[in-house]
Amino acid sequence: MTRRLLEINEQDYGHNPTEVRETDKYKEEYVGSFVDKWDELIGWDARAESEGSFFIDILKERGVERILDVSTGTGFHSVQLLKAGFDVTSVDGSPVMLAKAFQNAKQHGFVLRTVHADWRWLNKDVHSAYDAVICLGNSFTHLFKEHDRRKALAEYYAVLRHNGVLVMDHRNYDTMLDNEFKTKHKYYYCGENVSAEPEYIDEGLARFKYIFPDKTLFHLNMFPLRREYTRRLMQEVGFQRIQTYGDFKETYKADEPDFLIHVAEKEYLSEEERDEQ
Repeated sequence: MTRRLLEINEQDYGHNPTEVRETDKYKEEYVGSFVDKWDELIGWDARAESEGSFFIDILKERGVERILDVSTGTGFHSVQLLKAGFDVTSVDGSPVMLAKAFQNAKQHGFVLRTVHADWRWLNKDVHSAYDAVICLGNSFTHLFKEHDRRKALAEYYAVLRHNGVLVMDHRNYDTMLDNEFKTKHKYYYCGENVSAEPEYIDEGLARFKYIFPDKTLFHLNMFPLRREYTRRLMQEVGFQRIQTYGDFKETYKADEPDFLIHVAEKEYLSEEERDEQ
């Protein structure tokens, strides 16, 4: 199966692409030819500059040492965190992405510790406890069913130490659904002359198209997570304190950010502390 996925280079959504709303589809979406261009899409240098030390500071403030990067993709955040001195284990559900991440890390002087795992059964393949789980790059939106989202969050929760933290982001889908798509990919997608925008969106699907300078075209079908819905799911799974940033800022107008970043802490709060949130 892994060899077959590594060799496939064309995406296939059938005759009705907007009807493809399956969690497992992501395994076929990240074909080799798309993964080869992924770093061109995100632009490592520009992304590092736009993020600054935001994630490093968030993690260090909470005394984090061991991190599980559950959506490593081509390895950008894993490499940045390794450079900052963290102990990182990198996970992805796509073997094609993991292979690329390992290659990228090697070019930066690191041997990446990788695990091929599905989030819904994360603890079947990951057996250690971590201070933090990060799920970045709009990755959680690959889960189309609510029971899949709840299961994945529960797996994140279980792999964390008693005072662990989950850092997870997603696009500002509220603005896309309620207004219109206005992102300038100022933060996350920084590749030069690369277009990343929705081709179709409704309450159950955000279908993005990615056009590269050589005119090659790829798509991703994702679930449009709303801000308050995501926060509620985290709380219902057990996370106690949740702070949401907009494009790395604590205060922002609802329709301004391109991305929302949730920092969810596991440490137990008293009733009084919960009432103060």
